[in-house]
Amino acid sequence: MHYKFASYNTEEKHHNMKKRHLSFWEIWNMSFGFLGIQFGFALQNANVSRIFETLGARVEDIPILWIAAPLTGLIVQPIIGHLSDKTWNRFGRRRPYFTTGAIFTTLALFIMPNSPALWIAAGMLWIMDASINISMEPFRAFVGDNLPTEQRTMGFAMQSFFIGVGAVIASALPYILTNWFGVPNTAAEGLIPQSVKLSFYIGGVVLLASVLYTVFTSKEYSPEELAAFEQEKEKISGLKPEVKPPVSSDQFLKNGSVWTTAGIIATAIIALSKLDVQLYIVSGLLLVFGIILLISGALTKKDNSRNGMVGIMNDLLHMPKTMRQLAVVQFFSWLSFYAMWIYTTPAVTQHVFGTSDTASELYNQGADWVGVLFAVYNAVSAMSAFLLPVLAKQIGRRATHSIALAVGGISFISFFFIKDPQILILPMIGIGFTWGSILSMPYAILTGALPADKMGTYMGIFNFFIVIPQILAASILGFVTKDIFGGQVIFTMVLAGCSLIIGALSVFFVQDRDDVYKLKKS
Repeated sequence: MHYKFASYNTEEKHHNMKKRHLSFWEIWNMSFGFLGIQFGFALQNANVSRIFETLGARVEDIPILWIAAPLTGLIVQPIIGHLSDKTWNRFGRRRPYFTTGAIFTTLALFIMPNSPALWIAAGMLWIMDASINISMEPFRAFVGDNLPTEQRTMGFAMQSFFIGVGAVIASALPYILTNWFGVPNTAAEGLIPQSVKLSFYIGGVVLLASVLYTVFTSKEYSPEELAAFEQEKEKISGLKPEVKPPVSSDQFLKNGSVWTTAGIIATAIIALSKLDVQLYIVSGLLLVFGIILLISGALTKKDNSRNGMVGIMNDLLHMPKTMRQLAVVQFFSWLSFYAMWIYTTPAVTQHVFGTSDTASELYNQGADWVGVLFAVYNAVSAMSAFLLPVLAKQIGRRATHSIALAVGGISFISFFFIKDPQILILPMIGIGFTWGSILSMPYAILTGALPADKMGTYMGIFNFFIVIPQILAASILGFVTKDIFGGQVIFTMVLAGCSLIIGALSVFFVQDRDDVYKLKKS
């Protein structure tokens, strides 16, 4: 027997096998948990490097400590997606994972600022990232499960709104506690300031409370109901999902051999050419992916079961066409924003404020101004959540996303021509609009192309195309900035802008089968 909040009331399901339209406040409730998840992420992004340095980490060692974020996403999200696709009990399908991830993230937020040593803080970062990913991945699939096609854009835009709000508040929380409430922002050597500790405690409470709010105010369809919706959708549209035969053992082994060989060759080139050691991360990923495919081939030959790792790899190699096309868009989009997160501070302080001396007052003024600029783009991202669905209804999701990426690309490039710090607010407004679209439009397009019984798995796999460009950026942008651009960081920002424009052009090659605008016009 299910709890009352476990599933929708479908007494009329035999008469109307369509997902019902949810009200604004129902969509609000099912997205509210993202406020807490982003609270955790924003506190981590703004303060963890500070915690590491306080506990004795050298500045040059911090990037390798941060590799936890993309790597845990790469590993955890497809696994959780695969498991949640196969889950249905009295607590629902996705919500058990929301809750579990929220509990462990909250514990990590309470422990992290009290870490007595660097290795404990680094370990807590891995646990925190893994836990956040356990909650985050099912939230994406949750929208695809519960909303009809014509409301998915609004659903993902609402998530984008809460991401923006959470980022602005959480990033500013230590400042607010110090300047509004007098909480100390300094401490003895080796100790974390009280303002940071209290921010993490507040973040833990907000995260758990907001996720539980979604858990207890939202409902889910059962797997049987979702299957019936898919059948009805196929009957009405005449479009049936392409059914591909399972990947054979020989195919796994062939692909695995290619990727493993590529990894070995790349490693050899890096070693013989004495290139930057961070490039080993890229060659290592190629090698690991190839080995996983080889293992999948061996397991398939031994046992033809498609569960676990073999099932995820099978789905990866059989990605829907729309997903493969969106992967290209995501790659260029996230490469740009990861470059922004890493290099905006040195670009602005060097190009606009005219200094690279981190001990100077001018440098710190520039760094503080970057914090304001980041708050602007996050705030605009939150507000754009209400504009994007309206625009998508008028011109379609593809055109909306392409325009947003182009605006972002132009905004990045415009940094090169600006010398007045105040004017930098203008391109950050454009970047905020772009960020809001990146967090919503690709998912709205993707969910229409995914089978309901693999929504979670494919949402997890889709995260690969967010994580891989981040790892690539962390591995090669330092080399590009130093050896190609001669240390002129502003050119890295221009490169990021060009990457976004390539992403904008690639959107037009994406197939969006159930775009409401397109269907309305046909």
